[in-house]
Amino acid sequence: MEEKGTAAPGQELQRLYADAEKRTAKAVEELVAGESFGELLARATGNVMAVIRIGNDVADLVLRNLGLAGRRDIAALGRQLARNEDKLEMVLQEVERLRELQAEEGATNGRAATAPGKAPPAGKRS
Repeated sequence: MEEKGTAAPGQELQRLYADAEKRTAKAVEELVAGESFGELLARATGNVMAVIRIGNDVADLVLRNLGLAGRRDIAALGRQLARNEDKLEMVLQEVERLRELQAEEGATNGRAATAPGKAPPAGKRS
């Protein structure tokens, strides 16, 4: 059988732990229930975001000073590339429209446009 002395310290320790846990839970609930906790949490979150932003800016400056492309540089290049792609798409559409127009003119004029003595169309000059 178990002795009374060995079981009591284990049970006493368990009771003390449960009591401490209950008191801690009550204290934390009281802390969180107040308005000041929300304000403190909002300020802490703002400060953390500011520190992260500063860290990112420092990293970008280090990369820029080393002569490497940073995040801002890559984003600017991406925007410039998108603009260039849009412009090229517009040029391609205009070239296709001009080819269609030239093909229509060639079909309606037949060989009259290339007859001797007449100047070739503007697109055919060298």
